[in-house]
Amino acid sequence: MPSRLRTRFLVVGSGVAGLHTAWRASEHGEVVVVTKRTLFESSTAYAQGGIAAALGAGDSPELHRQDTLAAGAALCDRAAVEVLVEEGPARVRELHAAGADFDLSPDGKFKLGKEAAHSRHRIVHAHGDQTGAEVARTLIERVRSSERVRVLERTRVLDLIVDGGCVFGARASVAGQAVEIVADATVLATGGCGQVYRYTTNPQVATGDGYAIAHRAGARLTDMEFVQFHPTALDTPENPLALISEAVRGEGAVLLNADGERFMPQRHKLAELAPRDVVAREIFRERQRTGRVVLDARMIAGFDQRFPGITALCRARGIDPAKELIPVTPAAHYMMGGVVTDLAGRSSLAGLYACGEVARTGVHGANRLASNSLLEGLVFAERVARDLAGTPEATELPPVGDWSVPVLVDRGAAQVAADAVRTEMWEHAGIDRTAKGLRVCLRRLDEIAARLPVGATEEGNMVDTARLIAEAALLRKESRGGHYRSDFPRSKRKWQGRHIEW
Repeated sequence: MPSRLRTRFLVVGSGVAGLHTAWRASEHGEVVVVTKRTLFESSTAYAQGGIAAALGAGDSPELHRQDTLAAGAALCDRAAVEVLVEEGPARVRELHAAGADFDLSPDGKFKLGKEAAHSRHRIVHAHGDQTGAEVARTLIERVRSSERVRVLERTRVLDLIVDGGCVFGARASVAGQAVEIVADATVLATGGCGQVYRYTTNPQVATGDGYAIAHRAGARLTDMEFVQFHPTALDTPENPLALISEAVRGEGAVLLNADGERFMPQRHKLAELAPRDVVAREIFRERQRTGRVVLDARMIAGFDQRFPGITALCRARGIDPAKELIPVTPAAHYMMGGVVTDLAGRSSLAGLYACGEVARTGVHGANRLASNSLLEGLVFAERVARDLAGTPEATELPPVGDWSVPVLVDRGAAQVAADAVRTEMWEHAGIDRTAKGLRVCLRRLDEIAARLPVGATEEGNMVDTARLIAEAALLRKESRGGHYRSDFPRSKRKWQGRHIEW
């Protein structure tokens, strides 16, 4: 029989959204934060680009709104975008006041960069290209200093506790022990699902657990076909791949094919600063056509000062980006879809909230604008925390369930299954999709699921999430944003504003 842990609020995940929620929600009651590995292991800590916010002269929330809507390809929720751009600047200033060491100009103002598809310089950075790590450090410090926050590392949430259509916490494996963490409100902040693809910039913990767990519980999900592939990951035999930030192209770096030819000016009017889906697709095509694509950043003066983290990553792999070409490949980077929420982060299930990458708030539509992800995490985590303050304390709780933590009987078979998922998704549900390939993918995912060993809970979540992506991609018979079908290569008016829900 499992043990039971009672708390006011349960936050699942330790990226920017989970940490910010826990920090702010602790003002209203006790919080338990659970994370699969450590507090610092999240996509947030890997984020290089920065945080987009209308903070500079000549910029405005209205201009930021226009850029976000344009990138979203007619699938953004306008009200959610309005919240993002209007409240974003205050969240950035608040984080700076909390101790985040953002890069400042000599007059003490934020030093703002520009990235793809932004019309203004509005990207806040920390230590050049280590923004996510600084955000994580700041929020972890806040969480750890709060007496009302309890952190459970190396804890896996297996499923939500649902009774009468209401969520009362989660069933979890805490150091291998079965524990029911019962809460008045539960917040999913589990991040993304890049690990269901062969090439990804996401950390190994990003296996899509939150999508699968929410789906099994009966929460609404939508837009799962919209996966963003970052155009420029460092092309090495690693998992995850090191990221070469969008900001490098923002500073003037150009893409060359194996023949040494620059190809983006012929493909889009914004060339290397075109929307991410366009750049990723063109790199993918050039790699297929000529075998190799490189990023030429040799013209950027003081590269090692501007991008110290990227410089270190490259040099550790035998590349000097100030003098040599950087080999790049597209890689799965960000999920635009997820658990459907309202503007307060509430899901379709009472007692369940979602924020960060696992949530579909509506701000990204079919394609996320560069550096809007950390901002979304901050803005909507704040809204979740404020809404949690009004959560009534549950007086009647469901009885303790009779269950145990599944024991993995064959770790090798589980790893084989995970690798098979990654291969099928990259080949058939990745950057270029077709109905034939997606049907093959779904059939093989069913075969993988059938041979999963007992106790392979994480791999089971990968299969479930991969199936949601592939099924949605098969149903959307057009190309839009991060979703590209070579058998339906154009956007269709009848699909404008339409969402595929589960």
